[in-house]
Amino acid sequence: MEKRTTPRFGQALALIVILIIIFAGSIIGLGLSPYVPLTLSLLVTMVFAKLHRATWEDIQRDMLSGLQTALAPLFLFLLIGMLIALWMGTNVIPTMLWLGFKIANAAWFLPSAVLVTAIVGSMIGSAFTTLATVGVALMGVGTAMGFEPALVAGAVLSGAIFGDKSSPLSDSTNLASSISETDLFAHIKNLMWTTVPALVVSFIIFFVIGGGHAGASTAKLASLANLLSPTWWTIVPLVLLVGMAWAKVPAIPTLLINVAVTGAFFLLNHTPAVLGDILLNGFKTTAKNEMLQALLNRGGMLAMMPTVIIIMLALALGGLLTEQRILQAVMSPIADRIKSGAGVITGTVFTGIAANFMIGEQYLATILPGQLWKSAFDRVGLSRLALGRSLEDSGTVVNYLVPWGVAGSFAAQTLGVPVHNFAPFVFFALLSPVFSLLSAWTGIGIKKAS
Repeated sequence: MEKRTTPRFGQALALIVILIIIFAGSIIGLGLSPYVPLTLSLLVTMVFAKLHRATWEDIQRDMLSGLQTALAPLFLFLLIGMLIALWMGTNVIPTMLWLGFKIANAAWFLPSAVLVTAIVGSMIGSAFTTLATVGVALMGVGTAMGFEPALVAGAVLSGAIFGDKSSPLSDSTNLASSISETDLFAHIKNLMWTTVPALVVSFIIFFVIGGGHAGASTAKLASLANLLSPTWWTIVPLVLLVGMAWAKVPAIPTLLINVAVTGAFFLLNHTPAVLGDILLNGFKTTAKNEMLQALLNRGGMLAMMPTVIIIMLALALGGLLTEQRILQAVMSPIADRIKSGAGVITGTVFTGIAANFMIGEQYLATILPGQLWKSAFDRVGLSRLALGRSLEDSGTVVNYLVPWGVAGSFAAQTLGVPVHNFAPFVFFALLSPVFSLLSAWTGIGIKKAS
């Protein structure tokens, strides 16, 4: 068997530069779908690994190991596709739309969307579930009011990411706390030094932007509300979702039980054959209004497949880059040479951002920088709480801005807006690394090792 070798710094850096050129040239230059540069980058990285004496078996194993890191999110996407279709078919989301149409105020809509998704995200600890439920409803209300879909998506995402990041129920928050080896609630408390300023500034920006729509007519909303019939039972799946989250039931069983309960309600008025069709192909409204059709015709497992395919390619590439130690070969020499606390935090933040774009997986973009920089935090005398916050401010939030990332792809599919359209408006995700760097270089909120 051939012995695999670790790439040298210059070789690994050259490969990363080539991959950046492939992505930039394909997506920005030629306007191609992420499928193309991901497949080409996978081929180039595979050849690179083979030249460094990796066996074909090693290469295949490395790609599959990347896929294994996100089997849970991939399965989660299929469940969310089913849940969205059922919540449409059983009038859950249409009832939320009706309520939104009745109380909507153009001047307050965008900042309200930030607050609502932040609260819901904090309660259930999942940005994905927040986006798939109240996020879908808020998208419908906002677009009906005349707001640009990308702007509404930015507001919805900003609040949902804050909620996910700040909740003790969140997988990503627990992961960052675990990697940094800190107490969960001490970690969340320390996050507030950068998380709260990012949310406040985002809220102010959306309030200013929303003020320009203060005179928007609500006549269209009233006419759409008249076409919808709210139902009392909408509260049941919502309470079930929040209750199971607070009981710390994992996301997959929570969604499966919600699908089962909602499916049982659906069967009261439909045949099993119709249920099977809606789970696979999504909900199709009988309303003739084109706006309602655009709002309600959603969901189904097949609708999630383009997202799943992009994520599978990205994870296979991430598996190769991680297992072949390519990112480590570039970053380890840099981490060993940085001597200041501000420099170590800056390096961690930029490593998290780079890992998100190169690997495309939120958890790996948290784990890898944590492993690379943990000893550096100890060496310069910084608390591990500073490490955990740096991981959250980059590895956790930036994935929503990556077109081929797990979170970015999911958000684009669920909200119906491409990543490159909404990314400039996800102010919370854009500002979190900025406030992290400001904290590092000013020393505000930075804890020293005890």
